[in-house]
Amino acid sequence: MKTLRKSGGFTLIEIMVVIVILGVLGALVVPNVMGKTGVARMKAARVDLKAIETALDLYRMDNFVYPSSDQGLLALVSRPSGFPEAKNWTEPYLKKGPKDPWGNEYQYISPGSAGAYDLFTLGSDGKAGGEGEAADIYVTDL
Repeated sequence: MKTLRKSGGFTLIEIMVVIVILGVLGALVVPNVMGKTGVARMKAARVDLKAIETALDLYRMDNFVYPSSDQGLLALVSRPSGFPEAKNWTEPYLKKGPKDPWGNEYQYISPGSAGAYDLFTLGSDGKAGGEGEAADIYVTDL
């Protein structure tokens, strides 16, 4: 007589239990992760602003002045033309033109309203003001 061997595979019930467990875990984890993207972008913008602030300070140390509003932040990427002249500009202070996490240009105004310059992002909406992820973030707020 032939003997029947027990199969080593999973039963349908076992597979369904695993699928249900994965579904429950997904339902708990995904909303928590998806809700954090706005917070992560705001933190990334703050880090970028600090890096740009450092690059501006290095530019000033080399050239004795900050770039003008007309020269903008691109003066940190390539040698600027116009006034004030960048006498000691030798190499880029940043690798590329800075954009905020929402794909907008960082705003730079020199001279600033309360100091040598104003450096900020307009947030997710690209407009002045706003709340939450759409709020403006200034380098002075850091």
